[in-house]
Amino acid sequence: MVENSNVKTLIWDRKTLKLIDQRKLPFQKVYVECSTFEQVGAAIKDMVVRGAPAIGVTAAYGVALAALQYNNNNDNTDISDFKNYINKSIQFLSSSRPTAVNLFWALDRVKNVLEKHNSISALTEALILEAEKIEKEDVQINYKIGQNALKIFKKEKKLKILTHCNAGALATAGYGTALGVIRSLNSMGLVEKVLVDETRPYLQGARLTAWELEQEKIPYFVITDNMAGYFMSKGEVDVVVVGADRIASNGDAANKIGTFSISVLAKYHKINFYIAAPFSTVDFNTKSGKDIQIEQRPEEEVRQVLGKKIMPDYMPVLNPSFDVTPAKNITSIITEKGVVYPPFKKNLLNTFNSL
Repeated sequence: MVENSNVKTLIWDRKTLKLIDQRKLPFQKVYVECSTFEQVGAAIKDMVVRGAPAIGVTAAYGVALAALQYNNNNDNTDISDFKNYINKSIQFLSSSRPTAVNLFWALDRVKNVLEKHNSISALTEALILEAEKIEKEDVQINYKIGQNALKIFKKEKKLKILTHCNAGALATAGYGTALGVIRSLNSMGLVEKVLVDETRPYLQGARLTAWELEQEKIPYFVITDNMAGYFMSKGEVDVVVVGADRIASNGDAANKIGTFSISVLAKYHKINFYIAAPFSTVDFNTKSGKDIQIEQRPEEEVRQVLGKKIMPDYMPVLNPSFDVTPAKNITSIITEKGVVYPPFKKNLLNTFNSL
């Protein structure tokens, strides 16, 4: 039985998709309503919704909304025209964010549905059902990730855990990946405290992860990103658990900017560094982290904090949204299929072949 999270990332009623506006948290809990695939694409691009699994589920619902749009606005019964419209929506949604592989994985799944039906009504229902299936599976997958993590840690020791960015229910359809691991550990009484990196420039840790932990009554402290090494040196971090937006076939993992630095600090202090992610995040077409496209975000995200400018416009800014942690810095990758250990190139492929 999958335990429900107190956090609801998205609400689907077969007419519209409501997304909790993650730009407004933790001060406001409001939802953005999407009734078109264009609105869904904008919500992904503008960070209303973020986190690789959540982006994938949202995109799938975007395609379902495209099917409903077509039915509402067209009397044309030509199945070819309908499929062209759906493919147009898929192409549009695929351009919303480049790094998270779950976006393309989910869109490929709904695209495969196109070849299985030859009537508009049947295909519309099939696209809706596939999106709903992706959402349901995501929650179950995250729960399994959390359960698999319990096999790693000693049950008699309470852990001090460091996490970066947000890989919780807000980043998924529910429960979470890295935060799902923490939730599972906490349910067993194995969490002493969580240190939450604030995660500049978008503050996903301070605004989102801390908010989720507050909802779940899990003990935590927010720290600035440049405090991680200090707390490691003081023995205040037992393990690091983070998520991933794309994992190359050799185990290199792209995650929120700053993750690579934490992995270096963890390796220096001999602290285990874990990636928690669904197996769909593994991209076997990407050989190494060097091949992962890193999204460059707007300069204003660095110039401002919560809408307040902290530097003048004449100061040039660089704002990569992700960095790549090399496989050699990763202790293991926790997936719903089990815990994968080095050598990742061999063992990720063995796990895939055993599915």
